[in-house]
Order: sequence, then structure tokens, then C-alpha cells
Amino acid sequence: MKRLITRRQAIAGAVLAPLAFQRNKLKAQSAAKPNIVYIMADDMGYADLSCYGRPDYTTPNIDRLAASGVRLTQAYANSAVCSATRTALITGRYQYRLSVGLEEPINGRSRENVGLSPSHPTIPSLLKKVGYGTTLIGKWHLGNLPDYGPLKSGYDHYWGFRSGSVDYFTHGGLNGSELWDGDTKVDEAGYLTDLIGNHAVNSIAAYAKARQTFFMSLHFSAPHWPWEGPNDQAEGQRVHGGPDYDGGSQKTYAEMVTRLDFQIGRVLKALEAGGIRNNTIVIFTSDNGGERFADTWPFTGKKTELLEGGLRIPAIVSWPGHIKPKTTNEQTAMSMDWLPTLVAAAGTQPDPAYPPDGMNLLPQLTQGVAPVSRKLFWRYKARNQQAMRDGDMKYLKINENTFLFNVVADPLERANLKNRQPEVFKRMVADYNAWNATMLPEDGGNSDFFTPAELADHFNSPTPAAPAGGAGRGAGRGAGTGTPPAN
Repeated sequence: MKRLITRRQAIAGAVLAPLAFQRNKLKAQSAAKPNIVYIMADDMGYADLSCYGRPDYTTPNIDRLAASGVRLTQAYANSAVCSATRTALITGRYQYRLSVGLEEPINGRSRENVGLSPSHPTIPSLLKKVGYGTTLIGKWHLGNLPDYGPLKSGYDHYWGFRSGSVDYFTHGGLNGSELWDGDTKVDEAGYLTDLIGNHAVNSIAAYAKARQTFFMSLHFSAPHWPWEGPNDQAEGQRVHGGPDYDGGSQKTYAEMVTRLDFQIGRVLKALEAGGIRNNTIVIFTSDNGGERFADTWPFTGKKTELLEGGLRIPAIVSWPGHIKPKTTNEQTAMSMDWLPTLVAAAGTQPDPAYPPDGMNLLPQLTQGVAPVSRKLFWRYKARNQQAMRDGDMKYLKINENTFLFNVVADPLERANLKNRQPEVFKRMVADYNAWNATMLPEDGGNSDFFTPAELADHFNSPTPAAPAGGAGRGAGRGAGTGTPPAN
């Protein structure tokens, strides 16, 4: 017998059918969006991975990640220290546009009242608007409660530490643990790199079970000092997370990096176990160039310096089915590029009121578009450093000394070409000054650096005066306090 449809049912069907269609369409769109795991190491040198040439240990899991995607050979950090780079990363803009980005890094004089404004759009806040779950596990270092924090800047969930570094075993110092679960302090026993890995694996499993598309910032502290491998608990009790100039070795550094690699292997297995690896973008990089035990070959310079070794970083991107495996790419890239790149991958756009300075790298990464030449800029208060890259050429200023290098032909930055190519040098200085005029002026904030008393290979490096008005770690270091960079 044929079923009759009443007028009320017909009207209801006419109303509900488009709504159901829209719900299914949104669900399909959400399912098509890639998950994103952004992994950041801390103070890792360009050549600290075996896939980038480290000779004395191997990093098989990160190497496997590189083999599944692309390895960038000309990737840069936005700064030679941490919180300045993290400002650029999360906002997609030169850090010098924000007051928080003027701290090199956040520490000392302004620690409680400087941070990333919750009103500023971020990668997590933009992705959250299009249905992503958002999580930060590990290091924040963009301002403290009550005014600033991950949960105020777009993350749904947070577990980690808010400062520049904590001890790997005590998770703080003499005052106890500095770990946070959301906005609540917690205390968990274990080696910090392992704890970060545990929380990442559990979070991925939960997202996979819920079938929730997600963005995860996975910001490890390794291989940042203090120099403690997974079996160095006694060293943690001795150092309490403080200055560690009498500790560390290449062996300890290798243990720190290989443990980081092991945890990244667990993260990749969690994605595979959840059946979501093929729909997940995984990025691995560092926040700045390497510190004292790092390998920055073929570059000179380290963290706190605008030489290539302080800025050039490893960067790996894997996205099965979209990025050709086992490839390298020579596109110049910078930390601030990841916001426009990732929001484009998610099918959305940056906030037009806060246009990014970064570049969408998807055409180069996924479509085989040839690298494009671009101009990149840096400045750093300590030693009055300035730098600009334009194509293969780099302008560099340290104190009153100026240089012009071809960093492709001369990655060691040895042959100063400013007198051989005066027009190029003059043009780049003018371009730098024009760019700098559009940024916030330098203030008296913190600017870390190493002194000759701290690192023997800086024996010919004069100790600069503290920035005017500064009373933070940079100023203290100028007075010879012997405190290492904080981030």
C-alpha cells in the first residue's frame, strides 16, 4: 500500500532537507581538511639531524619523516632567539610589529606584563573558526597569566611550560614544578621530553577516536640547556635548571636529540594507529639556530647571532598524497610563512585586518612551482645586528662592521663583497632602512648574547653595553653576570 505524505510532512521535508544537506556538506568539508602537527625543537642547529648531515648519531624517525616529504635547505628562523620567533610563527608577521616581539627573549624586566595580545589572530584561532580542535603541548614563552596564555590565543587545550626553559627532571628549579595543564599548575614525574611525547600521543589518539580534525603545536624543549639526557637525573638535581656552563658534552647532546627523535617516532606511530597519517600535515623545524653543542655546518654563528648559523634551521614537511616524497626544496622560507601556508591548506584565509608578512609555501611544496626570490629582514639589539637576504645576497651588520655575502656560493660568510659590488650593497642597505622604518622602533628591552667569559670561541667579541633603559637579562649580561640566553 502506497504511503501518503501529509502537507505538514511535505513542508517539514522542504525545510529540513536543505539543512541536512548543509550539515552533510560541512561535515564533508571538515573531513577533507588535513590535520596538522607542527613540531618545533628548541635551539637545534641546521645539521643536528642525520638527514641534514650530523655524523656522530642518527635520527631515524625524523629521517623517515623527511623521506616521506620534502626537506627545505634554505629555511630560516624569524629571530636568533626563541620568543621573538614564536611571535612571528603564531601571527604570520614580523615580530617587530608587536611589542612582545621586541623582547629577545621575554625575560627579566617585563616578564609579567609583556605577552602576545589575546586579540591578535593566530594560527590556532584562525583554524578554530573553521572547525579545528587546537592543542599546544610543550613550550609557550609568549607571556604569563593572568593576561596572556595559550588558552587566550586560540588553543582549546594546553599542557607544558610557559617560560623559556625548565629542568628536564625537576620541571622548574628550586621553587618546584613549572608545568601547567591549562591554567592549572601540575606536577608530573619523568623526563620532560618523554612527558611531552606522552601527552602528544594521548591527544592524537583522542582526536582520532572523536574523528575531530585538529591542529597540534608540539613544542619540545630539547635540545635546549640544561644539558641532561634521559638518565641524567642526578645532573638535574645539581643544576636545578639554572646556568650550566660546567655541564654538557657531545655525548649528552646526542642523547637529548636522539630521545627527541624517539618521541617523534611515537607521534608518527600514533597518527598511523589512528588511521589519520595520510590526512595529516607534519612539519618539523627549530625555533632558531643552534647553541654551543649544536652542529651548524656549513654555516658560522650560533643562537643570538644573525650569521647564518644563528638563523638557518632544518625544516621538513610531510603530507602524503600532496607533497612528493624524498625531495628537497631551495625555496627561502621563514617561520612567519607557516601561518599563511597552513590556513591555506585548511581552506581558509588570514584575517585581512592583520595581513601576514609571510608567504604561502603551498605552491612550492605541493605543486612543484619553482622557488621565487624574496627579501627577508632581521634585526637584533645585542651588538646592533642587522641582516637582509635578497635572492642569493645577504647584507649583514654587527656593531659598526658591515658585510655583503653571497650565502649560496659562500655559506660560511667569509668573502665580504661590499667593495666589489658597491651598488648591490648600497641598494640592500637602503632596502633594509626602508623596511625598518615600517617596524616598531627598538626599545630598551631584553636582548641576550654570549660573552667572552661564557664561550671561549667568543674571545674576540666585545661585550656591548646594555640597551638604553634596559634592566633585563641583556643588561645583566652586559654587566658580566654570566647568565646564558633564556630561551
